[in-house]
Amino acid sequence: MSTTEMAPAPSPALSEVDVRDARDRGGEAQPMLIARQLQKHFPITGGVLNRAIGHVRAVDGVSFSVMKGETLGVVGESGCGKSTLARLLMHLIVPDSGELIFDGEAVGQKDGLLVRDMRRLMQMVFQDSYSSLNPRMPIEDSIAYGKTVHGASSGEAKDAARELMKKVGLDPNLFGPRYPHELSGGQKQRVNIARALVLEPRVVILDEAVSALDKSVEAQVLNLLRYLKDHFNLTYVFISHDLNVVQYVSDRVLVMYLGEVVEIGPVDEIYANPKHPYTTALLASRLSMDPDDRVEEPPLVGDPPNPINPPSGCRFRTRCQFAEKICEVEKPVLPGYATAMEHVSACHMYVPQSGHSRAASLAGKKPQAAVRSAS
Repeated sequence: MSTTEMAPAPSPALSEVDVRDARDRGGEAQPMLIARQLQKHFPITGGVLNRAIGHVRAVDGVSFSVMKGETLGVVGESGCGKSTLARLLMHLIVPDSGELIFDGEAVGQKDGLLVRDMRRLMQMVFQDSYSSLNPRMPIEDSIAYGKTVHGASSGEAKDAARELMKKVGLDPNLFGPRYPHELSGGQKQRVNIARALVLEPRVVILDEAVSALDKSVEAQVLNLLRYLKDHFNLTYVFISHDLNVVQYVSDRVLVMYLGEVVEIGPVDEIYANPKHPYTTALLASRLSMDPDDRVEEPPLVGDPPNPINPPSGCRFRTRCQFAEKICEVEKPVLPGYATAMEHVSACHMYVPQSGHSRAASLAGKKPQAAVRSAS
């Protein structure tokens, strides 16, 4: 089955613009996604008049780019804003400020790409595979539903759904009539992946898509995702807590802390030479398979600061052993929008011109917690 055969029929919202003609707009050198200063603050209300008395700064000025055909891994502690960022990219929640550019077109702006049309070209796979599916709808109908909504005939949508079920390793004759409660966790996630691909998206956002699966099933789904990426020429934004999984699937890695991007770069560079102290501690938290290679102390202690009232300057300074006076008074800035070959860090110890990081080179002052040693 070719991608041309599966192309969705244009809906009235597209006017005379066919989605298939938009697939190569911008050229190969044009980033698939550019996020510029995305911000989302959730209000906290209280008092007699139920007015806003504060804000949770879930995503606070995030900027990055995703190149065509790559997999961008997003990592960070729970509560750092990863899932909120994914929903902002999909416009499931509206950003307070900032701009999203999809293949050269501003999303939701005048003379830009309509949000409805963008959602044809960008889909999302959620963490909870069961609640993502309608419990009263057979699997085949769940997969075909999106294509039907966007103008395809019932027969065309069901044919596409059956073909995609084969692609994700599910027999359409056996699984098509079943309901979500009759499937295992891995099978439900395969259904969600097929449902995300039915409209032929160019970008798929995977929000903890394998975190709820057993390791053996997780490996199968990861290999399936890699196959589908090559087969359909997809671009992935892959969000996960599992650093080993992110290293396996990603081309670049974006590290978030308390609603901000602290480091971004090629996966091999990030894992071999982290430039931000938080990234160093995060990577040191991985468990070793060697019983003689143990961590004497936790690589990072304490909880992240309150997102309602984050620290001044560098938000990581309250947990950083390298923090200096400048970290308290001046906020470090991530240099530019990192392209595929750039490795940059939002840290006062990082010198962009030379790529040098004082935190990475202070061997004598390296935090004991980040050093592995044999017991």
